[in-house]
Amino acid sequence: MPYAVICRDKPGHVQTRLDTRAAHLAYIEKTGIVAMAGPLIEDGQMVGTLAILNADSLEAAQAWAAGDPYKAAGLFDSVQVIEWKKVIG
Repeated sequence: MPYAVICRDKPGHVQTRLDTRAAHLAYIEKTGIVAMAGPLIEDGQMVGTLAILNADSLEAAQAWAAGDPYKAAGLFDSVQVIEWKKVIG
């Protein structure tokens, strides 16, 4: 079942994102449940993350989000994990 992980960065933490990016991408590859993902952009700056997961349950999606190196680095101001329904694309 697909879930959306919507994360908003703490203001002024672009360097944290850049410093942790390799670990974040390795986590995505290792876990193998990310269908698509990328940064949220405002005014040309990365301000968050959107990841669409193929997880067995909401709890599994929440566990994935909790294990993200970006979260461990303290990048996120907020994290929301919700069920997502693909309609187009």
